[in-house]
Amino acid sequence: MDLNLERDLCFFDIEATGLNVVRDRIVQIAIIKYFKDGREPQELSLMINPGIPISLEAMLVHGIQPKDVANKPTFQQLAQKIWDFIGNADLAGYNSTRFDIPMLMEEFARVGMEFDISKRRSIDVQRIFYKMEPRTLKAALKFYCDKDHDEAHDAMADVRATIDVFVGQLGKYEGVDYRDEDGNILDAPVKKDVQSLHEFTNDNRFVDATQKLRADVNGDIVFNFGKYMGKPVGETLYEDRQYYNWILNKEFTSQVKQMVKKLVREYEKGLKGKDENGNKE
Repeated sequence: MDLNLERDLCFFDIEATGLNVVRDRIVQIAIIKYFKDGREPQELSLMINPGIPISLEAMLVHGIQPKDVANKPTFQQLAQKIWDFIGNADLAGYNSTRFDIPMLMEEFARVGMEFDISKRRSIDVQRIFYKMEPRTLKAALKFYCDKDHDEAHDAMADVRATIDVFVGQLGKYEGVDYRDEDGNILDAPVKKDVQSLHEFTNDNRFVDATQKLRADVNGDIVFNFGKYMGKPVGETLYEDRQYYNWILNKEFTSQVKQMVKKLVREYEKGLKGKDENGNKE
């Protein structure tokens, strides 16, 4: 792959018991890892016993049945292997920002491992596609590569299809400007550069996959729900510890919980550096 890599890059795909990133569990994960030193990519494909029922809707999509995973290891048994394989790599996938990344974070959180993505860049191939040519992965493969995706929703087949589409996008949109719905033009955003693609495929207004937190016009992280809509998260939760504890104990994603804890710590640290009049000491 002709891509400027400052760090290893993992393309991955998840099949799950359903679509709820908090309640559902992973039944299959496939990863292809590209190395910044240019050596041959490595692959990892695992079937996982989710420990909960697989919904009928999910089975109709990916075809994985309870008998297929009944004797497979649990995520807890495989967590360290997956963690070590990914390492400190950046991440890429198809709809990965809204589903695969938060789902993986939740699974790690359940076994006491904090999968921090704050220092990782991510590329969502679907967002390149939806911004430039709104369609599905199957149509994307046909559109960019003139291939039929006959093994759709097998995780490794989906990873391979995603990589094929991504390579096709890099070629098709080289030098092509992007015009958004308001008429604003972004000069040739699809470059062979991870940072550029990270910025293009991530919506910086929202800072978590479930869109509970967002950045305001000043760049401050504020609530995007509830009674504190639009209020700064760190300051608000520092002052309202009951609400802070409510968030930590309710059905919010581990990503949201990591972020609110970090924002409260940062706000508290900022207070310690000020005198009683709010001036820096």
